[in-house]
Amino acid sequence: MSLIGVVQIYGSISQLYLDEHRIQFDDVKGYIIDGVVLNSLSERLEYLSNRKLTHFDDLKQLYSAAMIINEKIDLEIANQRFVARLGNTEENLLQFKQYLKLLNDYYRQFIRDKK
Repeated sequence: MSLIGVVQIYGSISQLYLDEHRIQFDDVKGYIIDGVVLNSLSERLEYLSNRKLTHFDDLKQLYSAAMIINEKIDLEIANQRFVARLGNTEENLLQFKQYLKLLNDYYRQFIRDKK
């Protein structure tokens, strides 16, 4: 099937992206990826963003803080010193990074103003 045919089925390329990556948005819960309500990870987000973010709902702010978040994750993994009170492990930090990447890619490709 051509891309045009796929877009006709899904309604838009952005919807196709969301469906392919199992991303949903709920007005109450916020973003959900692969069944995980991302706002349930808000304490980890707050720590990793140096208290700049508490929820995943604002994709522009999330995109702006991504470099800091990724650096903190990489540092924890490299040093193998994980924040116990947040339950951080290498596995869940890598998964967190993947969630961040999916939302940032979505923001960059479909939402951010193109200049």
